[in-house]
Amino acid sequence: MGKLVLVFSLVVLGLAVTCKAATYIVGDNSGWDISTDIGTWAQDKTFAVGDLLMFQYSSSHSVDEVKKEDFDSCNTTNVLRTFTTGNTTVSLTNPGTRYFVCGHKLHCLGGMKLQVNVAGNQAYSPTSAPQAHPGGTNSQPSSKSNNPASVILPTSAGSVYGGRDSILMAFLGFMATLLWAVQV
Repeated sequence: MGKLVLVFSLVVLGLAVTCKAATYIVGDNSGWDISTDIGTWAQDKTFAVGDLLMFQYSSSHSVDEVKKEDFDSCNTTNVLRTFTTGNTTVSLTNPGTRYFVCGHKLHCLGGMKLQVNVAGNQAYSPTSAPQAHPGGTNSQPSSKSNNPASVILPTSAGSVYGGRDSILMAFLGFMATLLWAVQV
């Protein structure tokens, strides 16, 4: 039994070390808001494939994903995707640069826009990334402070969360442990 506990502990420790995806709450406690200095917030972050961006905002804002030229000019009429629920999670599934602006043009011109440079992540497979909800919305209620006590705020490096890969690895580790225990 002691060997079983040791092996299971090693499997769990291995999972904790290999889960590298981070979840960032855009603007930290202030959220996606005109009063937040989004540029400074993003300055010290390193985003990678597999990370998640959580936008929390009031009903007077939205999150529009746009192309670079629309980001630079705060053009909010030519958007790739629009989110309006107040709580939006965007998966960073590919390396490259992504651009987000508030759908209210004056807010964008006031600095409410985010450029995210996404680095590749060898430990993460883009095919298993969680996808944004169809139609650019999610089912959470529209409120910037949607029970913030239940949200773990990231440090500048982000909070570590596992995904489907972690569950699969835990299951495989558990099965290997069971097979080993049966043979002993």
